[in-house]
Amino acid sequence: MTDATMPLPGFNPYIPRPIDQPTEVPLSPGADLSGLDEAKIFAAPDDPALWPAWRAALARWREEAQRRSGFDDARYRNIAPVKVTNLAWLWDDLLYDHARGVFTIDRYMDDAEERFGGFDGVLLWNAYPVLGIDTRKHFAFYEDIPELPQVVAAFQRRGAKVYLPYYPWETGAAPEAVGRVVALIRRAGFDGLFIDISKEASTAMRAALDAIDPSLVIECESRVPLARLGDQVMSWAQWFADSKVPGVLRSKWLERRHELHHTRRWNRDHLDELHSAWLNGTGLLVWEVVFGVWVGWNARDLQALRAMQRVYRNHAQFFVSEDWTPLADHAGGPVYASRWEAGGDRFWTVVNRGDDVDGAWIVVENEAEDGHWLDLVSGQSLTVERHPGGRLAIGGCLPAGAIAAIKRCDGATDAPSADMIAAPSAAFPARMARRVSAPRVDLAECPADMAEIVSPARDLTVTYRLRETGLYGEAPFIDEWKPLPPRLHRIAEITRPVPELHFAIGRREVTNGDYADFLRATGYRPTRPDRFLAHWTKDAAPVPGTETEPVTHVELADARAYAAWRGLRLPTEDEWQIAAGAGLIERAEPMVWNLTESEHRDGRSRFHILKGGCAPLPDVSDWYVESGPLPPERSVKLLQTGAGLNRSPLIGFRCAADLSLA
Repeated sequence: MTDATMPLPGFNPYIPRPIDQPTEVPLSPGADLSGLDEAKIFAAPDDPALWPAWRAALARWREEAQRRSGFDDARYRNIAPVKVTNLAWLWDDLLYDHARGVFTIDRYMDDAEERFGGFDGVLLWNAYPVLGIDTRKHFAFYEDIPELPQVVAAFQRRGAKVYLPYYPWETGAAPEAVGRVVALIRRAGFDGLFIDISKEASTAMRAALDAIDPSLVIECESRVPLARLGDQVMSWAQWFADSKVPGVLRSKWLERRHELHHTRRWNRDHLDELHSAWLNGTGLLVWEVVFGVWVGWNARDLQALRAMQRVYRNHAQFFVSEDWTPLADHAGGPVYASRWEAGGDRFWTVVNRGDDVDGAWIVVENEAEDGHWLDLVSGQSLTVERHPGGRLAIGGCLPAGAIAAIKRCDGATDAPSADMIAAPSAAFPARMARRVSAPRVDLAECPADMAEIVSPARDLTVTYRLRETGLYGEAPFIDEWKPLPPRLHRIAEITRPVPELHFAIGRREVTNGDYADFLRATGYRPTRPDRFLAHWTKDAAPVPGTETEPVTHVELADARAYAAWRGLRLPTEDEWQIAAGAGLIERAEPMVWNLTESEHRDGRSRFHILKGGCAPLPDVSDWYVESGPLPPERSVKLLQTGAGLNRSPLIGFRCAADLSLA
């Protein structure tokens, strides 16, 4: 198989954009610091001798920025920390049992506790990139889930806040959109709102949420404008490039209680965001199923996050303290620390940005030597050496890339997890999507309503739009900084070998009348009847005059059931493409997508391939599934949702069977 998806000449998707780079801090006395208002991360100087002046400049900027912006901390009072949040694909195989049609929240959260140390927050992502299979907007993909309030409540019982994603790029911030957001939050009991591809919420949206409950949280993507930090208590630190010496997150520095969630969605190595989050005392976003493709966390990074989560929960008071000193008590070399002080106690978060270290991690003053100095991450007792002038050098063995948490403990303290003893692998836990084998259905001869096709072994070329879903295999943008046009959304192709085929395929799609015969004969009822044959009458019959139109509002299981009743199966995507390319199939009006027997699963998400295109839709977007007639070689990946949400007025099917090659 070949994949023509390499980066285009002159376009390097692995390099952060200028807007994502850390911002240099002017160090000269009296320098204008207002330019720092737009920073994502304040870059740290390479020279430790400049760090005191750097910290002084940051302190001055903070005081001036709070005054300049009229910052009000009212929304930050009495909020609970949400350190580790998760973007959950609502139809993840861990979260939704597709065979039974039920949500499995406890199974999902048990896995989160075991591997990540638990989730404090969950975003229930539901629609993109399925949008475009008909005229529904993303709100409908929540509104048509009857048990959504129970799903939200189940997460909340497990200690997680639950957030509703909202796509203003699709609906704007019109009163209708705001109204539907409000209705969903009221109905399901969400704890807040995540606004996709936006840095700030509209004033109308904030006011609407305040009318429900002023404590409802708004979180946006990327850097929050300084003037909105009082309204938006959380944000995604997505596309934040750090300096060589770890810098300081602007929003966290201005308001210690502001929670950022570091994320690099396409990365297989999360050390950069783990280190930045740990030194800044802030959170992370876990995103393993990125729009239907697997981008899981390796064992090393999972171990680090489990340790961070444990320390965050047991020592929360330090991470909202006003007494935070970045790049504190440096002992030299690649080990960096932040010092946190609360209630007369001291605490250090530490990262190793270089090779293995065996020696001092920090050098501190004004500390008594007695007591037990401990790394709360690994559990090791640390060595302490008294230096001239009364300074203490504290350290031990710290592997490359490792994190630590230093605290003097006069008595018992929280013990590290047993799994912190071993150094786990940083290898990526690959999880390929595999095609589910199509059932073989042999016929002795080709039925009259089907076309017989003999196709020699060949290389078959498939085209597809390079969306964030990819197509068949792994994530399409592995370790890229941010997928952007012209690479994103361009037409790509894959060529793969296809064996000799001898098959029959329906000349036309299965019609409403055909499907009505099936129901009368079998009494078929899907596991989840939501939206099933929604275009029929209340008497479960086709609308008079539509009997010869393609049946729609069926999903893959419904089509398979009909085909099995006929002693047939669905065509594979290869068979459909070969037959259409040969001009041997008909497309009825209105034109509908054709389901194919090309289901793929990777154990966390599942999808199948649509062929043929459909009647053009009025709203067209690169972020939508295509519409309009498409050439035979075009394939579209349809993620499998639950609750009948794949059932669309623009998706139908035809049947096929195997014929003897004799």
